[in-house]
Amino acid sequence: MAATPTVQVIDSGAAIAVTFKGGQTSRFHAIWLRDNAWDDKTRSPGNGQRLITLGDIPPGTSIASAKTESGRLLITFAPENKAVPYDLEWLEAHAYDRPLPKTRGWLTPEVESWDARLNSNVPSGDFTALKSRPAALRDWLHAVRRYGFGKITGGPVENGALFQVAALFGYVRETNYGRHFEVRTEVNPSNLAYTGLGLQAHTDNPYRDPVPTVQILYCLENSATGGENMVVDGFRAAERLRDENPRGFDLLTRHCARFEYAGSSGVCLRSRRPMIELAPDGELVAVRFNNRSAAAITDVPYADMADYYAAYRRLGEIIDDTSMEVTFKLSPGESFLVDNTRVLHARKGYSGAGSRWLQGCYADKDGLLSTLAAMELQDKEAA
Repeated sequence: MAATPTVQVIDSGAAIAVTFKGGQTSRFHAIWLRDNAWDDKTRSPGNGQRLITLGDIPPGTSIASAKTESGRLLITFAPENKAVPYDLEWLEAHAYDRPLPKTRGWLTPEVESWDARLNSNVPSGDFTALKSRPAALRDWLHAVRRYGFGKITGGPVENGALFQVAALFGYVRETNYGRHFEVRTEVNPSNLAYTGLGLQAHTDNPYRDPVPTVQILYCLENSATGGENMVVDGFRAAERLRDENPRGFDLLTRHCARFEYAGSSGVCLRSRRPMIELAPDGELVAVRFNNRSAAAITDVPYADMADYYAAYRRLGEIIDDTSMEVTFKLSPGESFLVDNTRVLHARKGYSGAGSRWLQGCYADKDGLLSTLAAMELQDKEAA
């Protein structure tokens, strides 16, 4: 284990090799280091945004000298003869000289896939505590990031209370359904969600591009028999399909499905995206699954269509498997939130006896993750 960090200029100044305290050695290119300089001529001291473009950096930028000193790395760049200090902890956290993931469908360490065993530990938070105690909100948001959903108890039983949930971390995203929508039984519904029928686990609005990345459902009345809410981890379902049927997994990631909604006047929404979406490096980033809104699939070659449908069917069977579901029944004043790019939600059928009234709205995950990241950064700076 290295006692102190060390640095060596390599490749005739095109890069450096830094050995950190833990003994890990990482290489960094000169152009990457220059582009990520944090001096006040390169970055705004107030907000950290870049003040220069890549075109302002000389194409032949190299490292004239490099040394570690007092926990920092000091680099002088040629031909600018510009000296820039770097925080070694920041460099270690942002090292890119590492083996690439070998498994398609890998997950970031911040995310944990799950199945029905999570029923014993549903991520939950108390409404009053989330509003009044930053630590409680931080912990709940952390759980939502990890598991893709979270429940809230103890909220007010009043019309529009779901907006207070959205305000905990971000803003409401308005759609053609309005700023919010009512989930009640209707005689002639524009959407099957407004009936007493049970619904297969699904992600919402796959016909949008981009989809609303967060959905909130808030309970105001729930005296009907049945109607339990269920959530299923789409990432875990995708992992199961990959492990059982690698070819089927690849087909659902490499070819686009199509989704469409034209259920009300003046609206015709369409999208074309894979059911299982991977980043270019193979990270599992999103799942879109909604049989009610699936349009004709036309982007799969004839030779692959039968296997594609077999994989599609199997993914649905995995999603329907009761060993995958977390189930709970909301009481008035309770709500839950799902990452709509990952977690599928469902509802068991309910009878006409009694009443069931939920309100729903959409928000965006970037606001949730921004709120959490800012709180974590504040905690780190205070430590």
